Amino acid sequence: MSRAALWGIILGGMVLTYLTRLSFIALVPQERLPGWFKRGLVYVPPAVLAAITLPELVRPGDSLDLSLGNYRLIAGLLAGLVAWRMKNTWLTILAGLVVFWGLAAIQS
Repeated sequence: MSRAALWGIILGGMVLTYLTRLSFIALVPQERLPGWFKRGLVYVPPAVLAAITLPELVRPGDSLDLSLGNYRLIAGLLAGLVAWRMKNTWLTILAGLVVFWGLAAIQS
């Protein structure tokens, strides 16, 4: 595949993604959306975040690892607990990273 074709695919994907998202904002007025749909939209960002991060937490080496030796999973669970209790994004990130780095340093 040539560089031009690759860039065409990347830029085309960007434009299509943007237009798809813009269509909800520009073409559909907020008052025409059903209430159940608007309530459901609140759960889209956490669902996307979970879909991106969960595979990295439970499959660090392309095999399922739910053991206590999986420091990614332990750090992720602790970060989830901090997020739930403290409701502070920066504290959640800091707690997850500190545990992740600490356990990675101990294991290596």
